[in-house]
Amino acid sequence: MADENNSSTKDCRDRSRKKNYSGSGMVGFGYFVAFIAAAVYFIQQATSFGMGLLGFLKACVWPYFLIYNLLEFLNL
Repeated sequence: MADENNSSTKDCRDRSRKKNYSGSGMVGFGYFVAFIAAAVYFIQQATSFGMGLLGFLKACVWPYFLIYNLLEFLNL
């Protein structure tokens, strides 16, 4: 009987530690769509395999530079 009480208390504590990611779905989807669009754009502009690979890498990091410049523009 003591084991049942301990297990229910442990389950309750485990549930309270879990993070809630339910509100980040649209942001993740928007990032994914922007990544695909940037990858298509940069790879279309490539003239060789190396440039296509560089275009893929650019598509991976361009949102970080965009947010940085936006925050810099807003003086935050």
